[in-house]
Amino acid sequence: MPARILDGLASAARVQAQVAAAVDARRAAGRPQPGLAMVVLGDEAGSQAYLRSKRAACAAAGIASFDVELPAATPQRALEELVAQLNADPRVHGIIVQLPLPAGLDEERVLAAISLEKDVDGFHPVNIGRLAMKGRQPLFVPCTPAGCLALLEDAGATFRGARAVVLGRSNIVGLPAALLLLQRDATVTVCHSRSADLPAICRTADILIAAVGRPEMVKADWVKPGAYVIDVGVNLAPGGGERLVGDVAFDEVKEVAGAITPVPGGVGSLTVAMLLRNTLRAAELADAAAQGA
Repeated sequence: MPARILDGLASAARVQAQVAAAVDARRAAGRPQPGLAMVVLGDEAGSQAYLRSKRAACAAAGIASFDVELPAATPQRALEELVAQLNADPRVHGIIVQLPLPAGLDEERVLAAISLEKDVDGFHPVNIGRLAMKGRQPLFVPCTPAGCLALLEDAGATFRGARAVVLGRSNIVGLPAALLLLQRDATVTVCHSRSADLPAICRTADILIAAVGRPEMVKADWVKPGAYVIDVGVNLAPGGGERLVGDVAFDEVKEVAGAITPVPGGVGSLTVAMLLRNTLRAAELADAAAQGA
């Protein structure tokens, strides 16, 4: 029996509707409009597309959008000074700096410069550190991993005691996703380019998250029958053209998996929705801080 298709567009629409309703309630109560600043360096097509989708989603949810586009050659000091200005701007509740940064810039210094209370991407070293520690909670969780978990929750996945495999160990997706699964009492294996016998490891997974950036790498014989398969990859299909595919060979894996995300229409749809939710939370944190001052 073919797998159930997990509809990221529908899940994202629910989250965005919840955020929009909460923003409307805030403004009706006289509280400040949430504001999100996004800093993009260079004119890379993927970053520009994300900027456009984020801007449209902010407008639909009633969130103010402050976009800053800089040349790829922007010096480190100038970038950090910009972040400091955004930290001090009361209209801005969330700040994201699009990654990866151009060569020559120190990513860790830039992320650490973002105020912890405005780190809606969840990449500040303190937020990641809290995510990695038992009994601690970050202020914000990275958006794409949060979207993966939201899709699994919507699908009714059981986490406690489940075997989970994460393909990819990036700071942006793989490692945070593994930590979120650990928090939910899954038994987690993180795989990478040097892991031996990847197909055998993947076949143990009740939950498989693929985030390696290799088109259609995961084949049907890599997947345990009935598994939940979350495909984070967005790649151009082999052989040229503009068709997008994930890290999973969707057409064959859907015949084995119990549930699977499509590309497009899966996890990517949730990333912006989770960013909006984090921005709303940042505004609520700012409210609480102002009341306690």
